[in-house]
Amino acid sequence: MKKKIGILVSGRGSNMLAIIKASKESTFPGEVAIVISDNPDAPALKKAQDNGVKAVYIDPGRKGAYLSTQAETQYAEVLKKHGVDIVVLAGFMRIIRKPLLSAFPNSIINIHPSLLPAFPGLNAQKQALDYGVKVAGCTVHFVNEDVDAGPIIIQSCVPVLQDDTPETLSQRILKEEHKILVEAVKLLCEERIKIEGRKVLILPQQG
Repeated sequence: MKKKIGILVSGRGSNMLAIIKASKESTFPGEVAIVISDNPDAPALKKAQDNGVKAVYIDPGRKGAYLSTQAETQYAEVLKKHGVDIVVLAGFMRIIRKPLLSAFPNSIINIHPSLLPAFPGLNAQKQALDYGVKVAGCTVHFVNEDVDAGPIIIQSCVPVLQDDTPETLSQRILKEEHKILVEAVKLLCEERIKIEGRKVLILPQQG
């Protein structure tokens, strides 16, 4: 039986679309049950609907980096109502706290455009360029109460070019984000991930 995936978005939804597209393949072990946005004008909402996926806006209850406690509880309730097993933050610009973390223990993942633990938080690509690194990349990690600090599932490297801008570097990193986020979701759906402290072990495929 396929696992059910819930995706939280705030913007354009390119990572969301990568998951939706992968989930339509017959061999993919998961299906997207619901997309939720904290932004009523997020292009991701229409993109999801155009691809046959239910997508809704839920008022975040407040401005800033966090959902209100009441709103976050509502997010968790809607995800549970749709039978969601795995929650994916795909460009969701809020920090997750206890209501969602308690509802989905070790089942919420995020994609971040840097090689964590380097350059957490906002504008990671600009942070990398300002620091002068030669290699950047992206990370899929479990979500915990700290910002971009949960156990790392998959990472992918992207070389930094001398004439890169935050925009050009972001575009190249985004292509890798699509790949590793889909792979991480697949591994979770197949129950092939085991957490030991800070380490994430990838288990062999059954059969």
